[in-house]
Amino acid sequence: MITVAQIAANAKAAAGILRTLSGKCRANALKLMAGKLLECREELIAANEADLAAAPDLTEAFQKRLRVTPKIFDYMVNRLQEAAALPDPVGKILEGHTMPSGLQVRRVAVPIGVIAMIYEARPNVTTDAAAVALKSGNTVILKGGSESLRTNQVLARAMRSAAVEAGLPADVIQLVESTDHAAVAELLKQDKYIDLIIPRGGKSLIHAISEGTRIPVLKHYDGICHQYVAADADEDIAIPLIVNSKCQRVEVCNALETLLVDAAAAARLLPQIARALEEKGVELRGCPETAKFINCLPASEDDWDTEYLSATLSIKVVNGIEEAMEHIARHGSGHTDGIITGSLALAEKFTSGVDSASVLVNASTRLSGGGDYGMGAVVGISTDRLHARGPVGPAELCTYKWIAVGSGQLRS
Repeated sequence: MITVAQIAANAKAAAGILRTLSGKCRANALKLMAGKLLECREELIAANEADLAAAPDLTEAFQKRLRVTPKIFDYMVNRLQEAAALPDPVGKILEGHTMPSGLQVRRVAVPIGVIAMIYEARPNVTTDAAAVALKSGNTVILKGGSESLRTNQVLARAMRSAAVEAGLPADVIQLVESTDHAAVAELLKQDKYIDLIIPRGGKSLIHAISEGTRIPVLKHYDGICHQYVAADADEDIAIPLIVNSKCQRVEVCNALETLLVDAAAAARLLPQIARALEEKGVELRGCPETAKFINCLPASEDDWDTEYLSATLSIKVVNGIEEAMEHIARHGSGHTDGIITGSLALAEKFTSGVDSASVLVNASTRLSGGGDYGMGAVVGISTDRLHARGPVGPAELCTYKWIAVGSGQLRS
């Protein structure tokens, strides 16, 4: 079996070739990858069933993330096709000017180079990572969990075959097939070849990777997402929006975890909100003020700092927008936070005052992602503040370089 160091070296060599190829060539490769997936659908489903059968002790939630359903398969194919159709971010002139000397200076988007994806369970990350990396001119090293190895092997073979058919080096996409934990440790040492690591998984995985490498890591820790219900919130907007934010998928990072209700709206809205959530099977935990209006379990201080990823919601009554923003600043994770209001002034105050990767006005927290932002495939959501923040798509996997064109200018 090829070593991790050789995989990294091959990725670096392929990156050098890839940056010389056109965006049209890369887009064609992505279209061919979608076609190859359609051709190997039955093989992929069989491999996925074998992965599930080989690990019968997986939790129901983990099995759900691992299983390739018809919906997930269609999603993977569509994401590759959508990425192919996106504008090419490589070569975009970000800014430019001409100096008095006549020197023409411009800042141009270029690929980062070699991206390593380390992730758990979800096979769609395999195709998303390939789509976003290739669209932005990067090569990608994929290290999925051992529980999804058979599935990922089929996906990687299909996509590598399409890459070669399109005229790209096969090593623009590589899969680390070793199930030994030492393979990850070895991958983290490849700072000579790998330019960026993106982990997708639990907080413990991200911490371990960040602490174990000198390679830059694009991080996403907690998704402690809030909705603030302002005093003037319209119940016809607020109630469906809160239910969708919490219940559309409770196990994902942009699901609502804490609801902040303005004291001036609590008597009017809290009973209706509680009924709607309880009908969906949501367990409610509230502050003492919340308990005056609805039946709920008492919320502890720990609840405000908890990403439940389950059908549990904490609720706090706040005295105005300032207290709501203070609570978010103290307990939020910088992922996604929203306000429900009819006031433009309140909305502007909230969007300027809340320092999160996504700040929403009268919209579900579940919309904070690549597809609903018109970005197509993404490789995750970053809560970092440097380089990329929020959904990470092709444009976010570009850096830049300065190009200066002269006619013999000298430094005086």
